[in-house]
Amino acid sequence: MAGRLQGKSCIITGAGSGMGKAMAERFAAEGARLVLADISGNEKAVAAAIGNGAVAVHCDVSSEEDVRLMIKAAEDAFGRLDVLCNNAGFGGGMAPLHEQTTENWDRVHATNIKGVFFGMKYGIISMLKTGGGAIVNTTSASGVVGWKHHSIYGAAKAGVNQLTRTAALDYAKHNIRVNAVVPGTIWTGLVEQSKTMPEPPAGGFRLAGIPMDRWGLASEIAAAALFLASDESSYTTGALLPVDGGYCIGFSGMGAEHSGAPGS
Repeated sequence: MAGRLQGKSCIITGAGSGMGKAMAERFAAEGARLVLADISGNEKAVAAAIGNGAVAVHCDVSSEEDVRLMIKAAEDAFGRLDVLCNNAGFGGGMAPLHEQTTENWDRVHATNIKGVFFGMKYGIISMLKTGGGAIVNTTSASGVVGWKHHSIYGAAKAGVNQLTRTAALDYAKHNIRVNAVVPGTIWTGLVEQSKTMPEPPAGGFRLAGIPMDRWGLASEIAAAALFLASDESSYTTGALLPVDGGYCIGFSGMGAEHSGAPGS
C-alpha cells in the first residue's frame, strides 16, 4: 500500500532536530523524497539515517540565496517541489519588551518570519511551474494568545499566521495550499536544554495548565504536518491547526504567566 506522500518531493527546514526531525522521519515512512535543510549540520546525520535518497542541505533560512539554492536542490534531485515545510525557528531571548534589543528583534525575525517569507516565495515560484503543491508553516501558540516575555517571538509567529492566510488566498486558484501547524508546549531536545523549562517529572510528561494535562510530543506535530502536506487535506487551505492540548481554545489567563516557548 502506497504511503500518503509516495513519490512526492518534500523540503523540511529545521530538519536536524526536534519537530523537523520528527517530520522527516514521518514523511519518509510515508514514501516522501526528502530534502532536509538545517543550519546545525545535524541534517546530514538525519538524512543518512533515513537513507532512501534523502538529501541534506546546509541552509540558513535568513539568507535569501541559501533558500533559493535549497529549493533548487529539490528541483535538481527530484525534478519538482511538491511540499515545503517551513519549520526552522527559535525562541530567542525572553524578557519584558522594554528590555529587548534591536539586535534580538532582527535576529529572531530574520529566521522566524523572513525565513518563512523566503521559503514561501521561492517555493511558490517552483510550484507554479509544476501545477501546484502544499506549504506547511510551523507557527506557535504564542502568536495566537500571547505569552509573557515573548513579545518579539510572538510577533514573528503572528506574522507567519498572516503570511499563511494571505498566501492561501493568493494561490488557491493555482492549486497551492498554504496551511500552518500551531504547536503549544512541545517537548523537544531544545526544550530539554532550556533553563526556562522544567524537566518532565519522573512519572511522565504532565504539564499543569494545559487542558490535556501534558506536554505535546514532536511526533504529534509531525502527524499534523503530514495531514496538511498530504492529499487528505485537499480541501484545506489557510488553516491554522492548533496542536496544543487545548491550550489556545481553553486560554483563560495562563498566558499571562507562561514564560516558555515550544521547542522547534
